[in-house]
Amino acid sequence: MRPDSSLPPSYFEAMFQGDPDPWGLESRTYEAEKFDATIAALGGRTYARAFEVGCAGGSLTRRLAPLCASLLAIDVSVTALDRAQRKCADLPQVVFEPMVFPRYTPDLVDIDLIVLSEIAYYWDDADLERAAIWIGEAVAPGGDILLVHWTGETDYPQTGDGAVEALRTLLGDQVEAVSARRESAYRLDLWRGRDRA
Repeated sequence: MRPDSSLPPSYFEAMFQGDPDPWGLESRTYEAEKFDATIAALGGRTYARAFEVGCAGGSLTRRLAPLCASLLAIDVSVTALDRAQRKCADLPQVVFEPMVFPRYTPDLVDIDLIVLSEIAYYWDDADLERAAIWIGEAVAPGGDILLVHWTGETDYPQTGDGAVEALRTLLGDQVEAVSARRESAYRLDLWRGRDRA
């Protein structure tokens, strides 16, 4: 049975205290190939202001950083953030902060890249709505929203497909779909913020 509320920070902190790389982000070929596909989906664009939710140990952060003049990467686990900071210590454009998004949101506007990688299925319906409201207000016109999610069964509040489709519905005509890729175990969606009326 699925939990009906977002997974708490303590769930993730316990995971990272028990294993510095609980999902094998640094060791599994599957993850490396998914990261390659994630970066390729951006088509070589560069970004003035980027925001990554759920950076874990910084594996994707390190790959995103060369495309970004400024990148704020957040996670709920301070243990994960410590690892990420060490991994990206040579990248001055990257700032790490502990944050329980979307309960709390950064004071940023006109973000031209928002990355939600393997994160939205941990949120309950209320948090999906909070995230959509904030994204709609924060993404720059023409800014990219990149979502990458496992499509198998989960024991989280959402499935990957369910979370992505819910966000798309909640965002409505504030974003347009640019590309969608579906692999055997994950989906990769790129949306773009529309000009505000």
